[in-house]
Amino acid sequence: MYTDFTQMPVWRNAMDIAVEVFTISAALPRKEDYALTSQIRRSAESISSNISEGFGRGGDKEKVMFYRFARGSANETKNHLIYGVRVLYFEEQESLAIIAKVEDVVYELNKIIKTLENKQK
Repeated sequence: MYTDFTQMPVWRNAMDIAVEVFTISAALPRKEDYALTSQIRRSAESISSNISEGFGRGGDKEKVMFYRFARGSANETKNHLIYGVRVLYFEEQESLAIIAKVEDVVYELNKIIKTLENKQK
């Protein structure tokens, strides 16, 4: 059992995604500062934030809610990465590598959510 959210592999992977998104978004044009740059950074950082908040909640029902929020933020981040490729802001291979990590985090979150939901029954 984990005693701190930083011990969770899913949180570590989510934090890695946030750092990678920060790095690739640094090259976005200045005109995107309040649009794509802000949106993709916030959604990517929100994944690990919601995992940590869920970890700190007392009941399984609350935990599930925040892990679902994290899953939603992961999907939003994936969407922004796809958009960035389509408008030629991001290199496709670099984005696909991050998307694969996002999909792994979603998979892990789904397992955690299912486990917690089954525990409630």
